[in-house]
Amino acid sequence: MTRTAIARVKPEVVSWLRQGATLVVEEPATFAVEGRGAVDCLQGVVTNDVVGPGTHSLGYGALLTPRGAIVVDFWVFRHGERFHLIAPRAGREGMEEVFTRRLPPRLARTTDLTGAWRVGWLLGEQAEAMLGRAELPWPEAESRVTPCEVDGHEGLIGRSQAAAPWAAVIAGPADLLATVADRLQEAGAIIGSATHLDAARVLQGWPAFGREIGDRTLPQEVRYDDIGGVSYTKGCYVGQETVARIHFRGHPNRTLRGLLWSDDRVAEGAPVTVGPKEVGTLTSVLEVGASRFGLTVLRREVRNGSLVTVGGATQARVVEVPFAPDLLPG
Repeated sequence: MTRTAIARVKPEVVSWLRQGATLVVEEPATFAVEGRGAVDCLQGVVTNDVVGPGTHSLGYGALLTPRGAIVVDFWVFRHGERFHLIAPRAGREGMEEVFTRRLPPRLARTTDLTGAWRVGWLLGEQAEAMLGRAELPWPEAESRVTPCEVDGHEGLIGRSQAAAPWAAVIAGPADLLATVADRLQEAGAIIGSATHLDAARVLQGWPAFGREIGDRTLPQEVRYDDIGGVSYTKGCYVGQETVARIHFRGHPNRTLRGLLWSDDRVAEGAPVTVGPKEVGTLTSVLEVGASRFGLTVLRREVRNGSLVTVGGATQARVVEVPFAPDLLPG
């Protein structure tokens, strides 16, 4: 797993991230897929269903290896017969490789828009109100997409499912996102940073590529059943056999869980142990005042509520994610 800086925020920031409106703009890996076979071709390589939700839909899923391990996770906008897939920048090469091998150009043309497009993650309960004040559209329901045009620049706004850390995802050319950010800030939203985005993600128990998601991670190990990242009814796709076997005949040996502690000596990448046995690795850490919130993919036999040792010395309590509201400061 990749080690990165620990996210640190004040308690009042956590409160605003939940109850206000914060926009965080990033430059992710972005691919457009279109053509007469785009729908069927994508349906055969992604874990989520892109047919059933219909046109103008927003979904979350992943590309898998033939053995069922996650290559990269992504958000996918469907508008008509065209798709835009938004993935972590570090997953760009993996996504490009899968598309090159699995999507025939005569049926599904792929265009790499990385660097030209941006994405804005809109956090907080006031997201809809802020978009309205900024004279920007709000999709009619969860997991739906609506076009967005500002000053001649065209993009998309998707309304996330309730399990996601953010209320909406705004995607489009760089000029569009710059204008959207200006409008939202004028309307009263805060322009946030990657730290704010990571804080919201950790508290919601949402896996991140390069942390909770590694090159051997299976979808069910990182809550894909809970967050709508996998379909068991849509039919075959690359890696589907492993995913279906776990779902219908067994269970994953590891699952994504939360940790709580107050010792500031623990860093990401620290081993999680029960007695002499290593049962996981600390993959994400959020510091809020004196409280520490961590994510780890933990052995299934470790029960919620039990104590584990992190980094060889610190005691932490295992909890379900997302973290319960009464555990959050602010």
